[in-house]
Amino acid sequence: MTDYILVYIVCSSDVEASTIGKALVENRLAACVNIFPAMTSMYWWEGKIQSGKEVAVFAKTQGSKFESIRQKVLELHSYDCPCVISLPIKEGEEDYLKWISAETR
Repeated sequence: MTDYILVYIVCSSDVEASTIGKALVENRLAACVNIFPAMTSMYWWEGKIQSGKEVAVFAKTQGSKFESIRQKVLELHSYDCPCVISLPIKEGEEDYLKWISAETR
């Protein structure tokens, strides 16, 4: 059975999210990318609580693609320490999961 994951990435802008998302799909690292604009993030950075607008990216892929995705995001991302995390997909619609495998071959 193939190991499927959802990769969560946070970007500084719609442009950055689109650039990263397009690169992941074009390079067949992700079968699909969803971009959720205009969320407010609160976080610790450099010893202070920060707040700002960010954009969430969700990429659906195979677990074996995570390291390549991480490297591509680090190459294209503007942050010193970007959020790039993998969440397991425990179950899913069988035809959709097969489609992920086909598109990330």
